[in-house]
Amino acid sequence: MIAIIDYDMGNLRSVQKAFEKVGSPAIITRDASLMESASGLVLPGVGAFGLCMERLRNYSLIEPIRRYCESGKPFLGICLGLQLLFEGSTEFGSQEGIGILKGRVARFSTPGLKVPHMGWNNMKATRPSRLFEGVPDNSYFYFVHSFYVELGEDVGSGLTEYGSPFVSSVEKGNIFATQFHPEKSQQAGLKMLENFARMAKSA
Repeated sequence: MIAIIDYDMGNLRSVQKAFEKVGSPAIITRDASLMESASGLVLPGVGAFGLCMERLRNYSLIEPIRRYCESGKPFLGICLGLQLLFEGSTEFGSQEGIGILKGRVARFSTPGLKVPHMGWNNMKATRPSRLFEGVPDNSYFYFVHSFYVELGEDVGSGLTEYGSPFVSSVEKGNIFATQFHPEKSQQAGLKMLENFARMAKSA
C-alpha cells in the first residue's frame, strides 16, 4: 500500500489518480499508524514553505515522516515536498524544514528571469537512479516553483537549467524527491511513479 500524506495542502487527488493509472492504488491519510505501515510514502506539496511546516506540526506528522525515512522503505517528495525535506527556507524570512537532508531553499534571483519557473523543462541525470529507470535522459517534466534547493550534501540525481542549473531531483538511500510534478508530466512522470510503486511493492 502506498500512502499520500494529507495535511490540507497540495494536489493530493491528482497524485492519487496518477498512481491508480499505473496500477498502484494509494490512500490519502494523516493517520500516523497507516503512514508507518505503508510500503511507500509520498509527501506532495503546493504553497508556502512555512505554512506547510505549520500544518505538518499541527497534525503531528513531522516525527512520523522522520521515522518512515529511517525505516528504509521508499519515500517520495514532490515539488514543495522535496524542499520540506531540507533544513530550511528563506521564503518569508527564515523557515525551519524537516531536516532529513542537508541544504537550504532559496528563491530564483537571476536578473530578468521570470519567477515562478512554470511549464515544461527537461532534466539531465547526474547519476543512475532507480526512480528513473526506463525514463530517457533529458525527458521533459512539468514545473511550478519560485524556489530551489542549495544542497548541503551530495544527494542530487538530476539537474534542470533555468537561468543556471538547479537540482531538480534528489536521492539518498530510500529517500527520493523531485522538484517537478510527475503526476502532471505525462508518460515520463507516470513511468517514474510506476518505478516508485515497484520499489514499494518489493520493500
